[in-house]
Parts: sequence; C-alpha cells; structure tokens
Amino acid sequence: MAKPHTLAPITHLAMIGNFLPRQCGIATFTTDVYQAMRNRCPDIQVDVYAMDDHPGRYDYPAAVVGAIPQDDLSAYVDTARTIENSGAQAIWLQHEYGIFGGAAGDHILTLLDRTTLPLVVTLHTVLEKPSADERRVLEGLLRRAAKIVVMAERGREILARVYGASGKQIVMIPHGVPDRAFVDPDTLKDQFGWAGREVILTFGLLAPGKGIETMIEALPTVKAMHPTLLYVVLGATHPNLVAQEGEKYRDRLKAQAAELGVADNIEFIDAFVEHNELLDYLQASDIYATPYLNPAQITSGTLSYAVGVGKAVISTPYVHATEILADGHGVLVPFRDSAAFAREIETLLSSPRDRKRLSERAYVRGRTMIWPRLVEATLAETKIAVAAKPRRIALPDVAQTVLAPDIAAVERMSDATGMLQHSIYSVPDRRHGYCIDDNARALMLMSAVPDLDPERRDKWMTIYASFVQYAWNPEARRFRNFMNFDRTWCEDVGSEDSNGRAIWALGVTARDAQDKKHRDWAMRFFDETASLALDLGSLRAQSFAMLGAAAMLEARPGHDLALSILKRFPDDHLALLAEARRPDWHWFEIVLAYDNARLPEALIRAGGALERQDLVDCGLATLGWIVEKQTSPHGRFRAVGTETFHRPYAEPLKFDQQPLEAQATVDACLAAFAATGDPHWSVEAQRAYAWYLGANDLGLPLATATDGGCFDGLMPTGLNRNQGAESILALQLASCAISGVSTSGQGVAGTDRAVA
Repeated sequence: MAKPHTLAPITHLAMIGNFLPRQCGIATFTTDVYQAMRNRCPDIQVDVYAMDDHPGRYDYPAAVVGAIPQDDLSAYVDTARTIENSGAQAIWLQHEYGIFGGAAGDHILTLLDRTTLPLVVTLHTVLEKPSADERRVLEGLLRRAAKIVVMAERGREILARVYGASGKQIVMIPHGVPDRAFVDPDTLKDQFGWAGREVILTFGLLAPGKGIETMIEALPTVKAMHPTLLYVVLGATHPNLVAQEGEKYRDRLKAQAAELGVADNIEFIDAFVEHNELLDYLQASDIYATPYLNPAQITSGTLSYAVGVGKAVISTPYVHATEILADGHGVLVPFRDSAAFAREIETLLSSPRDRKRLSERAYVRGRTMIWPRLVEATLAETKIAVAAKPRRIALPDVAQTVLAPDIAAVERMSDATGMLQHSIYSVPDRRHGYCIDDNARALMLMSAVPDLDPERRDKWMTIYASFVQYAWNPEARRFRNFMNFDRTWCEDVGSEDSNGRAIWALGVTARDAQDKKHRDWAMRFFDETASLALDLGSLRAQSFAMLGAAAMLEARPGHDLALSILKRFPDDHLALLAEARRPDWHWFEIVLAYDNARLPEALIRAGGALERQDLVDCGLATLGWIVEKQTSPHGRFRAVGTETFHRPYAEPLKFDQQPLEAQATVDACLAAFAATGDPHWSVEAQRAYAWYLGANDLGLPLATATDGGCFDGLMPTGLNRNQGAESILALQLASCAISGVSTSGQGVAGTDRAVA
C-alpha cells in the first residue's frame, strides 16, 4: 500500500448528516465538522446533504446543497443520483439510527447502494444488543463502507465481537472539540448572573435517560455545605418529547426540586443555544456533570466539549465517559447514585486547588481532540479509501464466449408445484411463492434447451405446463399470477403482463416443444385462452401476446386467432410512437421501463408474419434507438437501470441493471438479424449476451458458469448476489438463443472493456 503522503489529495467530498439550524447533537456535530473542514482545508469542496425531519421548516445555510426528507424514499434515490454526478470523490456519512427513514433507518442504505463512491461512516451509536433491523442496517453499512469511524475504543470492540467487522476497516477518532483557551470560570460568571455562586452544569436536549433526577436528589446534601450552589440544566426539551407530552417532563423535574427544597439552587434554561454561547456557558461553570443512565452510550458530544474547554467532570460510567475520563481525567460515580454525586461534588467544591488540577488535566486531553485533529485524521482515512477504489482494468475478451445451456439452477429453484420466484443468494426463498411469469418462461426454456435428457425434459415441461394450466381462471377468463407456497392463489386475476406472457409461452410451446403431446396441449390451451389478448391495454402485454401469436402462426400457418392478435395492435403501436416521438426520442412511450426491446421485437415478428414491411422497418428503427441508449461510452451493453423508470424523456441511468433486459435485447437483435441478414444485429446480440459474462460497467460476471445460475442485478456497488428465477431464466434463454448464431469473424463492438 502506498504511504499516506503519496496519496492523491481530496478536493471534493459529499457529507450526509443533520445540520444546523436543526436542533440536535448530530446537527451540531456535522456543522462543526463542516466548519472545521472549511477552516483547516479551504480548498476542499464540501457538499452537505442534510437529513430533514420537517421539510420546509429549516432555513439551511448555503453549505447545504440538498435536503433529504427523512421518510421520502424517492428523495434518497434522487440524492444518490445527485451525489454520483457531482464530482465528489467520497461520501462521509454521520450515522445515527433515528435520523433516517425506514425500519431502523434503512432508507440510507438505498442511497448508499446507488452510488459508487468510497464511503466513510462515522458511527454515533454502536449497539451491543441490536434489534434485527438495527443489526441489518449496521451490517449493511459495514458491507458498503471503506472505513468505519468510531469515537471510543469500545465501539471498535463491539463491532468486531457483535458484528464480525474487520479490524482493518475500523478506525477510532475521538469526538471533536473546539479550540478555546483555558480560563478561570469566575471571570465569566457575571454575564450569566452567576457571580459569587458555585456552578454545576449539565447540557443537552432534555429527556428521560439523562439522569437529571439523580442530580436533583444530590443537591440537598451539597447545599448544606455550599448554600450558594447553583445547578444549571441547559437545553431545550427534546422535540420528540415535546410532540408527545409537551413540557410535562420539565415540570416534573421542577416539582422534584421544589419538594426537596432546592428550587432556588437549580436553574432550568429552556433553550437550544448556539455553538459559541454553549462554550461560554461551559467555561463559566465550575463542574460539568453527566448523570446519564445508559451504560452503552458510545458517544457524548457534550462530554467531549466539557473536556475540551477544561472542566472538572463528574459522570456516570457509560462507555464514552469511562474512556475519555480514564487515568485521572475526571471522576466516575455509579449510575443513579445521588449520594456518590453529592460526595464527589462536595469534595471538588471544597478544594479549589484539586478542582483546578483536574480541570487542567482534562484540558490537556482536550488538546488531542480539537476539530482540526479530527478533520486531519478522517481525511487521511478518506484518502486511503479513495486510493483503494478499484481502478479500470482490462477485461478478457468474452465476445466469442457462449455458455452451454444448463438447467441445474432452474431445477434448484423448482419443486413439484413449479419454479419459485426468489432466493436468498442461491437458496430458494419459499416465503414469496411462485408466479406464472417465471413458470411461463421456464416452460419456454424446456423447449429451447438442446440435448436435454428426454425424461428430465418431460418432467419439468409437465410441471411448468401444469402451473400455467392451473393458473387459468375460466370464470374471469384471465390467468392468475402469484401463488403462495401453500398453493393458494394471491389473486383471481393476474397483471396484464403476466397474462401476455402466458399467451406467449403457449405459442412458443406449440411451435417448439419436442414432444407432440406438449405441442398438442399448448395449441388447445392457446385456442381456449388467447382471445383474452384482444382486450389487453398494456403496451408490453400486447407485445408479449404478439410474440406468442407470431410463434403460433409458425406452428399452424393461417391460425385465425393468432392472426387476429397480430393484426389488433401494430397500428396502435405506430400511433403511440408518432405521439411520443421527439427529435431525439424515437420510442413508443415518453419513458423507458422494463423489457424494452420486446416492443420492437414484436413489431419485427408481426411484420414478418403479416408481410408488412412498415412494421419491420419501424421495429428495426426503434430497436436501433434503444440499442444505442443501451450502449455505454466504452462500447459495452448497459441495461436501462431501474432508476430510469418513469422519468419522461430522460436519458437512461446506469443502475440497477437487470438480466431481463440483456435477454430481451439478445432476442430482439436476433429477430432483426433473421429479418435482414445484417450481421450488425448479430454483433449487437452478442454484445448484450456478453453483459452476463462481465462485459458490463463493473466488469463483473453475473453468470455462475458452474451451475447455470445468474445474479439478480448490477448495482452501483457491485452484484445483487441473490439468484431469482427471472435472472436464471433470462441467462439460460439468452444462452439458448445465442448458441445458434455463428460468431465466426464477429465480435462485440467496442474494444475498450475497462471497468470502474
């Protein structure tokens, strides 16, 4: 590894977290980090993306280039796109479960999984006993992050022991503190009306769990020896608590003080004070107390600030306190022990010399934690993360490679009912049951795979055909789609797409099944069901049905119903194209979606069957347009990413790329090749097929050649390593289709197969 001083400089960062004027500790931290970065490294551009719990409420400064509404998942996706295109070299995330939307804040994973930038995460909470969702989120962060920053050594230990994190990934950088001079508190007390009083301060958003009750219980004992004692509770009530019960908690604390006779010795300051004013309050106090009740608290910004300005601190032994106050840099007392607080406070107030010495030791420790130190340490880790980002590497030439069709993974996902939809990695996930979409595709595959053992073919052909047959609802004259694992149907009528695919599979089976019994069955069932296609309104469903009808005409020339289906839709599709067309937009819809290449393929095949050259020409032209949109600057196939869907007249986005798109493009280009004899279309088919083998934006094979499997997609950060039915079938159907094309003298267009 290169030494840090040889690493390329960081010039542009994206920072995600809360930000002032939002009132919370994370907002204060992120704002302090930003300001320290600007002061220490003014040449670095820092784009702040603020998490927003009340959109429209906060008047953010210019530093905030974007606000992310906490519960709006689409905003996370949009922000990922913005960051990816911003020129930033890395993302620095401030993580706390409560500031992100979704289960345990899992919306943030959606954002991070849609960027390719190296990620540095500062964890403000590390839970030793997480819930299932909290564990899932943190493990997601660990998988995605190049570096994880904790603010206490205990955090490092918990990450390794509880979450199995790699020690090389974790770095401990203490919470930052301001760089202020060490001063005598008595010189500042006048401005707060505290002259002549001995002041103990607790600061932070007021809420149960801070242990204020313990301190109030301690006051009568201390007051007996120090009648001028003043305990200052500084901070507004937590906004969430105010929303639930108003100021009832603060009122209960005041009532407790009155009951104990110390109302005159306690001052509640109900305010969220600005940064410099907070530091003034800290410096004007004699002792800082943190009576927190949570032993697992990893980070306390207020404790860090108190140490940073040189306060004598008395605290309960939560994690952060035990580390920062170790070796005589503060005083620890048991949780909820008011007598211990009273004893230690009285001791320090009775000995100004000991109190000053303790304050001076704290101040020396604080010098190691000032904000410039935090910024320098984090930037050093960020440089390492950026330098470790995979560089472009040459890929092997996969243009001539075709995998032999292999149904092992299809069988792995299938049982006596049919093919299951989803998997967790390669293991079928029975919770999601079955669907006719996948079983229709599997039925087509059984006819397409060459050299398959006849008994094996017959077994699976029968199972998938039986599923399609059972899905037919004669009362509704529609196919059902989704079936639970217990073989109960989830609905009476499936989507139009699923109905179109069922008709498609019947037509292909009638034409291609190797056993006459299966061809006869498919023809009869097509005749019984395919008239539903005439009522389909979905463009893609119509195209699927047209593909099935074109196949049926090859099996039985002159088939009346198939001809009716083929004649029903093409002119409508031409009209849609004319309506949506723009000078730079030659497509049937104003958006790009899924299975795009099926639309021109259906026109090409319909045009051939109906002897309408206008349909063939339109199919070729629109296929050429979508193929161009699916070609990366380096000449690789780039499937239209799912993030593209529903964006009118917009250029396609990279991710997430799905195997279905590559298969559709292979089939459509081979239809164009058959219609024209132009080898260009064979080359395009091979380019799309090579996407499965690694000729893609990330240079990662999606096909698992040893077992016929296929990963579910190409994400900004790598592979979606689940292997669902749709993905496996897409690969195998594409392998069957491409294997019949001669590749002699042909290769994938574009020779730059570099990967990011």
